[in-house]
Amino acid sequence: MTKLDYAALAATPIATDPFTHVMIPRFVPTALLGEVVQGLPALSKGGSFPVEGLRLGEAAQGLMTELASAGFRTAIAEKFGLALDDAPVMVTLRGQSREKDGRIHCDSTAKRVTVLLYLNPDTEAWAKQEGCLRLLRGPDNIEDYAVEVPPINGSLLVFPNGPTTWHGHKQFVGRRFVIQLNWMTTDEKARYEMRRHKVSAFMKRLTHAA
Repeated sequence: MTKLDYAALAATPIATDPFTHVMIPRFVPTALLGEVVQGLPALSKGGSFPVEGLRLGEAAQGLMTELASAGFRTAIAEKFGLALDDAPVMVTLRGQSREKDGRIHCDSTAKRVTVLLYLNPDTEAWAKQEGCLRLLRGPDNIEDYAVEVPPINGSLLVFPNGPTTWHGHKQFVGRRFVIQLNWMTTDEKARYEMRRHKVSAFMKRLTHAA
């Protein structure tokens, strides 16, 4: 996983409009991305799947391991000037977007940092702005955006969570692979989310084993 573009992550300036974030196109190089996608499960249902409950190919598992590693944590902590050493990590995978997905929201206050890594090919749907994540100036208008992130080609988006980190996307129904990683707080709300995550991973392991 040393093939990930850590140099681009280090060199790319932090953006502040509409909130603090960094976006790295092709953080996962094209050749590696193909291997990763081949090793992803079909995920015919919507929602987030804890990666611990999924059967992944070698390259896909390697990517998940790298994202949860101390090296990646350090790179993000240094980029944003954060202390993340004691922050629990939670990693999930989505493979399908539903009609109800993409509504404007801020992430849970239990999540200190949100990392989104997009694994989809460049297709006509994204050119039409369907399913492209928008970083918004407020909670009321999906068209009032400062940045639009097509969910393609191994692109990485990272932002520290906060009360004004509004984001969402126009409706898209279909395959849309995204890895979400969060470094969590250590309060009770975060502990609850982590417990729920572990139970969900356990149940999905049982389902895949049946």
